[in-house]
Amino acid sequence: MNDFDYRRRRTSAVDIGGIPLGAGHPIRIQSMTSTSTMDTDGSLAQIRRISKAGASYVRLTAQGVREAENIGLMRRILEDAGERIPLVADIHFNTRAALAAAAVVHKVRINPGNFVDPGRTFRRLEYTDEEYADELKRIETALVPLLDICREHDTALRIGVNHGSLSDRIMSRYGDTPAGMVESAMEFLRVCRSHDFGRVVISIKASNTVVMVETVRLLVATMAKEGMAYPLHLGVTEAGDGEDGRVKSAVGIGALLAEGIGDTIRVSLSEDPALEVPVAQELVGYITSRATAPHIPGDLMAGYDPVKPGRIASRQTGGIGGSRPSVAVADAPVCMPAGHTAPDYVYDNGALIADGISIPAIEINATDPLASAETLLHTPDAVAILYSTHKNPVGELRAAAHALRRNGIENPVVMRLSYGDIPAETLAIRAAADAGALLFSGHLDGLWLRADGRSSAEMTDLTFSILQAARQRITRTEYISCPGCGRTLFDLQDVIRRVKDATSHLKGLKIGIMGCIVNGPGEMADADYGYVGAAAGHVSLYRGKECVEKNIPETEAIDRLIAIIKESGDWKDA
Repeated sequence: MNDFDYRRRRTSAVDIGGIPLGAGHPIRIQSMTSTSTMDTDGSLAQIRRISKAGASYVRLTAQGVREAENIGLMRRILEDAGERIPLVADIHFNTRAALAAAAVVHKVRINPGNFVDPGRTFRRLEYTDEEYADELKRIETALVPLLDICREHDTALRIGVNHGSLSDRIMSRYGDTPAGMVESAMEFLRVCRSHDFGRVVISIKASNTVVMVETVRLLVATMAKEGMAYPLHLGVTEAGDGEDGRVKSAVGIGALLAEGIGDTIRVSLSEDPALEVPVAQELVGYITSRATAPHIPGDLMAGYDPVKPGRIASRQTGGIGGSRPSVAVADAPVCMPAGHTAPDYVYDNGALIADGISIPAIEINATDPLASAETLLHTPDAVAILYSTHKNPVGELRAAAHALRRNGIENPVVMRLSYGDIPAETLAIRAAADAGALLFSGHLDGLWLRADGRSSAEMTDLTFSILQAARQRITRTEYISCPGCGRTLFDLQDVIRRVKDATSHLKGLKIGIMGCIVNGPGEMADADYGYVGAAAGHVSLYRGKECVEKNIPETEAIDRLIAIIKESGDWKDA
């Protein structure tokens, strides 16, 4: 084993309702109901659909004690019917609800950002070291009773950090950073360890895939330094719907799974929750099949940091490499539909061509990249086209890229990923997972996708979708939308459709569509505009972090959102 072979991270095991995760157990898949938790029959029906689709665990929101107790009722109904479906209570703000849930469910999820600290207000607070230490004692005082109840009832605990709901206290010392997210988790983990409570799972999520991947890597490294090996739940929050939601989830989750990180995952889509499960199954199955792949020899280049690698340096050739963003490459000819972005370069007869400029392109099999080393060294203006037919193509492509750099070859590297004849959704998930792993390892100066039966235009659209999901290129409107849950008080899928219909021509804008205020304002904090559920039939509208229209009727919300965009000077007619 080395840095390029696939292997799972070693973790402790955590039993959740008789279905354990971590410690070599299969990567578990889960989802979350979108029904009201007090709708017992509706929730049970959805729980059963999610379980039948293949999920191991089902999560439900518990806003208060009565919702927590109703999850316990549903557990008893399922168990009386002989159905083993572990249920998880999702808690925000309400410690009383967490305590009640811990006695009746299989797992409780708490958010360090609001379990003890108040909800985020985006206020800058100042703490002395003594005051900060007192706050940590307050966390321990609040958390230990929950641990005691969990221990008594064999209930697992998920410590779930969300980028959008870091406390103002954490923000005051660490800022809106991966380090702040990791410390938010570690504060709670240290309490668990000091009180000998090991039935813990961790998640650390963001809607920004760059932040999500870097933060999880940092968390794993930080835990290792402190002798911790808790299992991890992976997910990209507010990923959206359709192909964009699948691509965004696969880019972030796939990059980490490829590194052996992750013991349970959820693909959060703004769709029926049962539809999340086959996407997660495809992602897990595709990545874990690499466990039987042949060994990939090789070593990392000097100075490479796997936790935060950055972009690997290359010589700029034309518009490729150096400090230029990753380019999209396609086979010639390309006939793009109106309104779609054309590839940066087309490949034709050994050259990459753009606007009449031709750059030599040398195809290199990643199995033996140094066979072309002399050619590359004597052709400094050429681009290396790396491809792999290995069962673990990501590992072999990374090994080849490191081999080239270790041998002094600085030519830009375009990686060509080929997928044969597979369904469109499978193609999107696999390509996004592979490209995400390569992008977040700093290896791509350019991305070139191929698949049997797919036109160059189709592959170019998918390439730009992946690059946007990885925050490399912005070529379309980006929607940050949550999957919905029992806290959502409007038809989320219908609202997303109507907002997209009205704004999808505004390329480059980021628009958040959030079911409630729990994570809404935080997760969409880097969005330009936001549509957030405020109460039944009412919505609040945001410009950046500022709420500019509060609690307005839902029937007026999209027209008012358009008016705000126009008032801000960001509107363009379709």
